[in-house]
Amino acid sequence: MGRGRVHLKTAGRAQRLSELSVQTGAGVAKPSGNGAGRVSLIDFCEPSVPGGTEIMAQLEGSQAPLEFGGPLGTAAMLVLLPATMFHLLLVARSGPARLLGPPPYLPGLEELWSPRALLLLFAWLGLQAVLYLLPARKVAEGLELKDKSRLRYPINGNPVYDFFLGRELNPRIGSFDFKYFCELRPGLIGWVLINLALLVREAELRGSPSLAMWLVNGFQLLYVGDALWYEEAVLTTMDITHDGFGFMLAFGDLAWVPFTYSLQAQFLLYHPQPLGWPMALFICLIQAVGYYIFRGANSQKNTFRKNPSDPSVAGLETIPTATGRQLLVSGWWGMVRHPNYLGDIIMALAWSLPCGVSHLLPYFYVLYFTVLLVHREARDEQQCLRKYGRAWREYCKRVPYRIMPYVY
Repeated sequence: MGRGRVHLKTAGRAQRLSELSVQTGAGVAKPSGNGAGRVSLIDFCEPSVPGGTEIMAQLEGSQAPLEFGGPLGTAAMLVLLPATMFHLLLVARSGPARLLGPPPYLPGLEELWSPRALLLLFAWLGLQAVLYLLPARKVAEGLELKDKSRLRYPINGNPVYDFFLGRELNPRIGSFDFKYFCELRPGLIGWVLINLALLVREAELRGSPSLAMWLVNGFQLLYVGDALWYEEAVLTTMDITHDGFGFMLAFGDLAWVPFTYSLQAQFLLYHPQPLGWPMALFICLIQAVGYYIFRGANSQKNTFRKNPSDPSVAGLETIPTATGRQLLVSGWWGMVRHPNYLGDIIMALAWSLPCGVSHLLPYFYVLYFTVLLVHREARDEQQCLRKYGRAWREYCKRVPYRIMPYVY
């Protein structure tokens, strides 16, 4: 399968790395002598060397560090993620509703298998696929991918790691992009439908939905509606531009999102909580602040990427980079490096507060989401450091806080 072999396109022809020697004013690019498939680069290829930039980009891609704990970490997550989702669903229905305790019972196989449910699942995915393939009024062009808009098939020799993260960056059949389709449509819209079904069920059981159930449904409907309204913005996310389409994104989009993000509504159905109007208004204020930060930061970033001369962003201070792009160092992005993550976390707290404080279970989402965003921020930092180098270090000096001002 060519393991341990790297091909580089230089001056219009491919050569084996073991046969390649690129002379530059700063040093020589040559293969490492210890370990199959490892590449060492002494200093940097000067831009004047034909193919030097392409060589650097491909070497950087081949040397990218393993993420999520490598093969062992991804193997553990393949088991723990579905198990965690089932645990949350079971304990939400139980009397004690203990997040850290064992579920009161384990369903039998006959409860886990339903031909009707499977048929509904395929019908739902089919409906979303048909809607996805309808002629669109606007075709949006995404950002340049890590492979310079050319599909790549990286070989690292570990099937578990590949299965978890995905070998294909943008798997497609014709114009049907599997990753883009799953990113927003079936899971996010399914999340809203599950919430609405739980609201209707509560009305059947108790005569009318509770105020807490209305707040959770309203907040999360706003969040999903925002994602669908600004659908084009997903093209700039790490999921689209960097991560492959493997178990992580497929399971996350199609199962984890609709069934764990609806945890608050599930909890309220089985554990109704009293909520007065003063507390409800306070929670709405928290939600409004979070959404204001989230939408303001994302809109500013997207406007600047589309048109830096737009009056709303033209006066913002920037740092030039070697790639030709500019890093925002004022406005929302001058407060912290990821203000949109801060807004996300504040909204996540607002979604959990209607469930009261008697149980930890409804706060699983805000705890999990905080960990997720901190981890994603660390991955993004590494990507930006490799991409922008000195400019990113300067940006970090100018904006020292990552997500929370004066805290982190």
